[in-house]
This record gives sequence, structure tokens and C-alpha cells, in this order.
Amino acid sequence: MAKIRVGRIGEQIKKELSLILQTDIKDPRVGFVTVTAVEVTNDLSQAKVYLSIFGSEKEKDDSLQGLSKASGYIRSELGKRVRLRHIPELIFKIDSSIEYGNRIEEMLREMNKDANV
Repeated sequence: MAKIRVGRIGEQIKKELSLILQTDIKDPRVGFVTVTAVEVTNDLSQAKVYLSIFGSEKEKDDSLQGLSKASGYIRSELGKRVRLRHIPELIFKIDSSIEYGNRIEEMLREMNKDANV
């Protein structure tokens, strides 16, 4: 039963984080950021936030720095929107699975193109 609750809280945090990042964060370092997943620990003390960031490696690093600096503000906004006693500590990580999937898809296209010729 506890796993279901943790999953629901993770999804709610993901939804609210997406809204906060779209509307409230004004840091110019934070570029086009999409929240792909949120993993919350069972005791709700930490939440790993996986982000897909559009841009070069430098832009990705700058965006992560900007989000890390704004994590206190983001947590306070989450506290206003999600009704929990303790808001988990946010740990931002880059999700490279989309880029990995695109690379594999491109390789498959190349293989199909070579097979058809």
C-alpha cells in the first residue's frame, strides 16, 4: 500500500514541478526543460527529478546549476501546492534516455536504408 502512495506522490510532484518550471522560474540559465520522471524514496525524504534538457552540454550544465540554485524556491512552491508535512529534498539529474533512443532509432534507419539498397 505504501508503494502506491509513494507513486502517487511522485506523479503529483512531477506534475507540479512541470508547472513551476514553465511559469515561475525566471533564471535565464534554465532553458527548455522537461520533467521526465520523479523517483521518491519510501520515507519521502528525497526525490530524484529526471530532466530532459534541450541544448548543448554547456546549456545542460547551466540549466542544472540554475535549478540547483533555485531548489529552495522550488521546494517552497511545491509545499504550497502539494499537501505534505515534509517536502522531499530535490535532486536534479539529466535523463539521457531520449537521446539514447533517438540514436538507436537513427542507427536502425541506417541499417534499413543499407538493406534496401
